[in-house]
Amino acid sequence: MVDVILGLQWGDEGKGKIVDYFAPRYDIIARFQGGPNAGHTLYVNDQKIVLHQIPSGIFHENTINLIGNGVVLDPVTLKKECESVKSFGIDFRRNLYIAQRTHIILPTHRALDKASEISKGNEKIGSTLKGIGPSYMDKTGRNGLRVGDLMDKNFTTQYIRLRLKHQKLLDGLHFQEDVSAWEEEFFEALDFMRQFKIVAGEYFINEKIGQGKKVLAEGAQGSMLDVDFGTFPFVTSSNTISAGVCTGLGVAPQQIRDVIGVTKAYCTRVGSGPFPTELNDETGDRLRKAGSEFGATTGRPRRCGWIDLVALRYACMINGVSNLVMTKADVLDDFEKLEVCGKYRIDGKETSEIPFQMLQHVIEPVLTPFKGWRSDITGVSSYGGLPAAMKAYTSFIDSSQTVKDSYSSNGPGRNQVTENL
Repeated sequence: MVDVILGLQWGDEGKGKIVDYFAPRYDIIARFQGGPNAGHTLYVNDQKIVLHQIPSGIFHENTINLIGNGVVLDPVTLKKECESVKSFGIDFRRNLYIAQRTHIILPTHRALDKASEISKGNEKIGSTLKGIGPSYMDKTGRNGLRVGDLMDKNFTTQYIRLRLKHQKLLDGLHFQEDVSAWEEEFFEALDFMRQFKIVAGEYFINEKIGQGKKVLAEGAQGSMLDVDFGTFPFVTSSNTISAGVCTGLGVAPQQIRDVIGVTKAYCTRVGSGPFPTELNDETGDRLRKAGSEFGATTGRPRRCGWIDLVALRYACMINGVSNLVMTKADVLDDFEKLEVCGKYRIDGKETSEIPFQMLQHVIEPVLTPFKGWRSDITGVSSYGGLPAAMKAYTSFIDSSQTVKDSYSSNGPGRNQVTENL
């Protein structure tokens, strides 16, 4: 049995905390896509830690954590993450596994990412410059190196061949930085990674499922950044939706049971691309400050706006969401007035559907106002204790969906979650 937790917006929905909250109910937590462009923020013993590639179940002693084949893995970032996890007293070697088929991000992938973004000028997509896109391009182009290749005696030859290919591309983009300066720490990180439990991920996880183990598949980024169904071309390079679990872990569709979708009580996005409910005003600045909306991976300020139910309905539909989790509701505690986008107005006509290419239209959000609850909800431990104004807000959101808001997060702490069941 496999359940899934994934984001329903443009990422940064607080998935890491929610995975950490649900982790004790599962035997295995498995990342199925994305790379170090993800930033899952957790608070462990009131200390903040950001995970980029390691599954968010790593702090639970009896939980197995698997980095699946759908991930693109940066060895340097992994080594740094492991050192951070170790500082919390966690023996990461004991319960962290890596699938053989997971592709490796090379230093030249990072260089290609940067060179490509620079070449786009004003049309850049807002890449995190972590080498994600070029690594996935090598994967689909059948050129990439995988974690299992580390055990091949000809690995260095394979690496040099791919590096030379990349260098020709970099020369064509007039990239001047010395990539060789990044290679020393890269090869040190490869030696570090060889110490891990490297497994045939698809056999490993299906064997566990056959033994009756419960698996939680952890997504990165958000549904609106899916390479097929997101706001293309301002998307990531992988399938962030629930369908990506099957290809990213090697499990059959009938193994998937519940899909837990995570949405903020408002909206944010990092980088370029359409954002119909964006607030380029004092209210947007206030949301950013109240929610500490700065990228966990890049530190970039996030664009902020009201919750978008057109996009949320769309994300719930394509993911088959069975349970909805609303995070960061406490960020709205001091707002006198809130608004919710229920439809778009395009060319004078109202619609409840996402257009094919959002940037080809002037999209006006159709907003419904709500009174804020003007009270501190961070100490509330049950749905009954939430203020009436917040219940009205969440009920309106529920009424627009085919799935109920089953959980609400009212603070960054591990236990600051109310179950609205």
